[in-house]
Amino acid sequence: MGENFRVGGVSGFKTSGVGTFGEGEGGAGAVRLFRVEAGHSAGYVLEQASVLIDCVHKLTLQAGIEQDGTSAWAAHYLAGMAKALVEDLAFGLPAKQ
Repeated sequence: MGENFRVGGVSGFKTSGVGTFGEGEGGAGAVRLFRVEAGHSAGYVLEQASVLIDCVHKLTLQAGIEQDGTSAWAAHYLAGMAKALVEDLAFGLPAKQ
């Protein structure tokens, strides 16, 4: 992707630092273990989310074929990371009226 990756209408937007992933000690309602760092460009964030989703795709295929629980859990955590990146970026986008 790199320089040829185009983000269209989100260029100039940056991460806000609100996206989180990873359950804390108290379970789903607890403070999350990880947070997206604020200040990264939309293009970079979307590129990294795409890379993570590609890994998830490959891991879930492997997990399904080989009945591999380890790959399934790895895919689960990578999907959470990609989701946090996209949600963080979306948080800063202006709402359509």
